[in-house]
Amino acid sequence: MHKLIVLYPEPTDRVAFEAYYRETHLPLCAKLPGVQSINFSLGVTPPGDGPYFGVFEASFADEAALSAAMSSPEGRAVEADVPNYATGGATVLTYPAVSYPVGA
Repeated sequence: MHKLIVLYPEPTDRVAFEAYYRETHLPLCAKLPGVQSINFSLGVTPPGDGPYFGVFEASFADEAALSAAMSSPEGRAVEADVPNYATGGATVLTYPAVSYPVGA
């Protein structure tokens, strides 16, 4: 499995960010070819208390699937949309995820 993580610093306007993110950006993300799951959280810290306002996580089968998704027309649309809401910018990380068994 390969993960795509996006960390969002504090935006200029939290309410505007969240409305646009939920109504416009996440539906674009859901169209990424090969995406297996999407998770996100907004308002992870109170204003001024931390480095990040939000976090996004998407899972793909492998690095090739993530690369294909991001180079697709849908992936380019997702990337081009970020400046429309992320006034604080965004930090993007990708990595192979390794599962560790619990409860054994």
